[in-house]
Amino acid sequence: MLSYFFADYSKVFEFFGVVLAFFITFFMSKGLDRFLPADQGRDFAVDGEKSRGKTRGLGIVFVSVFIVVALIFGKVSLESSIYLVLVFLGMMTGFLDDAAKVPWGEYKKGALDLIISLLIAVTYLYFNSNIVTLAIFDVSFKIPCVLYGFLIVVLCWASINVTNCTDGVDSLSATLTLITLTSILVLDHSTVFNSILPFFMTTLLAYLWFNANPSTQLMGDAGSRAMGLVIAIAILQTKMPFMYLVLAGVIIVDGGIGLIKVSLLRFLKISILKNTRTPLHDHARKNLGWTDTQVLVRFAIIQLMLSLGALYLAMIN
Repeated sequence: MLSYFFADYSKVFEFFGVVLAFFITFFMSKGLDRFLPADQGRDFAVDGEKSRGKTRGLGIVFVSVFIVVALIFGKVSLESSIYLVLVFLGMMTGFLDDAAKVPWGEYKKGALDLIISLLIAVTYLYFNSNIVTLAIFDVSFKIPCVLYGFLIVVLCWASINVTNCTDGVDSLSATLTLITLTSILVLDHSTVFNSILPFFMTTLLAYLWFNANPSTQLMGDAGSRAMGLVIAIAILQTKMPFMYLVLAGVIIVDGGIGLIKVSLLRFLKISILKNTRTPLHDHARKNLGWTDTQVLVRFAIIQLMLSLGALYLAMIN
């Protein structure tokens, strides 16, 4: 907003906003943690008991700071404003689940995710064309609007849930999200929504200050679901949505394998990967003997390798 009124100093205001987002998140995280719910532990997660009693739901802090700072210091259009509202709603559904004495059921959360995903699809197709580009091959083509809308819903719903599933090792989910968002910015930073991503990324850095192993605070569903939405919207803005498969590859595999495994067993009575724990980071810790730090660093290395390879191929075309 301020960038529009002081166009000659817009970059200065945006830089100030990026730095301010970090410090506001940092001090609010320290000051408000006593008012947030405590984690109840996770019965089926590896080392799930270690999280019991830690402050949970920090997502409400860094997502709220991101939205307010972006509206004040960023250049926000009507389209991106709608996205910010939907990210806020996604965060609130996660926070209410975090704070509930009895966790919400999977179907309830899935239905809410579906509604938000539908609203994102409608918003995107209203403001944008249905032309997409395969960046690695430098080929553009048009997808029928109804089909593209369906694919956008699948992308958003999947991004929410696979990102949520990666949140089980200190710093892992936020670190992978930072790598993915940085890669998306390199791919295309020209869109209005993507221009405000640095505000979100610095709030994540402030969160990581407290979530570094051994963590004292957890983002909860309030943070992980919002992160998934931000990733989905950002990749849509590039007009190269299929790059999501590579730029968020580790998030997809880590969180997605468990979703596929459970869905096939529940709905089709098909049992696969019996000897593989899910999410995959639990398999790495329990079955492979990796420490939390090894999981974080090795998963990050794999994602960096995938992102650098994909960006190189996209840029040489």
